[in-house]
Amino acid sequence: MLADTALAVMWLGLTCYALFAGADFGAGVWDLLAGSTSRGDRQRQVIEHTIGPVWEANHVWLIFVIVILWACFSPVFAAVMSTLYVPLTLAALGIIARGAAFAFRKASSEVWQQRLFGGFFAISSLLTPYFLGAVAGAVASGRVPAGLAKGDVLTSWLNPTSALGGVLAVLTCAHLAAVYLCADVAREGDARLAGAFARRAVITGLASGAVALAGTAVLHADAPALFHGLTHRALPLVVLSAFSGVAGLALLATRHFLMARAAAALAVAAILWSWGAAQYPAMLVGSLTVGQAASQPSVLSACLISLACGAVLLIPALWLLYGTFQRAQASQPRHRPTQ
Repeated sequence: MLADTALAVMWLGLTCYALFAGADFGAGVWDLLAGSTSRGDRQRQVIEHTIGPVWEANHVWLIFVIVILWACFSPVFAAVMSTLYVPLTLAALGIIARGAAFAFRKASSEVWQQRLFGGFFAISSLLTPYFLGAVAGAVASGRVPAGLAKGDVLTSWLNPTSALGGVLAVLTCAHLAAVYLCADVAREGDARLAGAFARRAVITGLASGAVALAGTAVLHADAPALFHGLTHRALPLVVLSAFSGVAGLALLATRHFLMARAAAALAVAAILWSWGAAQYPAMLVGSLTVGQAASQPSVLSACLISLACGAVLLIPALWLLYGTFQRAQASQPRHRPTQ
C-alpha cells in the first residue's frame, strides 16, 4: 500500500512536469520556428513574457520525481541512471544550456548576441524533450534491466520505441505550448496571433495523433508487453486521451481557448497514466515489480510524511506564482496590432 502510494505520488509529479515543463520546452520550439528577427519578434516577445516567471519553477517537478525515485525505489533509480546515463546527461546539459541561454538573451543588447543565445535556447528546447522521451521509451520497452549498468548504454535508448517516445515528446510539448499561448495571447486582445497559435496547436495535435496511431505498430513489434497493456488494462485511459485530444482540437477551432487548455492537459495526463497502468506492477519490465523495488516501510512512511509537509508550502506557492502572473497579464493594456 505504501509503495503504491509513493508510486502514485511520483507519477503525479511526472504528470505535472510534463504539463508545465512540457509547455515550457514547446515554447522554445515555437521560438525556433518563429522566423527571422523582424518577422518573429512579436511571437518571441509573447513567448518570453509567458514563460519568464515560471521557467525555473517548472523543474521543481523533475527534482521531485528524481528524489522520490531515489528514496523510495532505489534499485530502479540505480538501474535507470547507470544504463541511461548518456541520454540523461544530454537532457541535463540541454536544461542547463536552455536556462543559461534564456537568461543571457534577455540581458544581451547586441543583435548577434540575441541570435546566438536564442539559437541555443531554441535548439535545447527541441532536443531536451526528445532525450527525455527516449529515456521513457527505454524503460517502457524493457531495455533497462535491474542492476548497475546491466543494460546496453546505446541500444537501450537508440531503438524504435525510444525514437517514438522522443518524437511524441517533442510534438506533445509543442502542442501544449501552442494551446497555452492561444489563451494568453487572446487575453491580451491579439486575435491574429491567437489564431496563428491555434492553427499550430491543431497541426501539432493532429501530428501527435498520427504518430501515436502509427506508433502502435512500432510497439506491437518492439515492445509487445507495453502494447498488450495499452490495449487491455490501460485501454480506458488511452480512449480518454484520444477523446480529450479530439475535443481539444474542436475547442481550438471554435476559439474556446481556456477549455482547450484543459482538454489538452487531460489528454497528455491520460496518456502518461495509461503508460503507468499498462506497465504496472512492473517498474523495470522483466526485472522488478513495485513491491520488489520499494524501500522499507519506515522509509516510505517518512518520505510520504515529508512530502505531505512540503506540499503544504510548495503547492500554495506555485498556485500564487501562476495565479499572480495570469492576473498581471489580464490587467495589462490590450495589444492592438499595428495597421
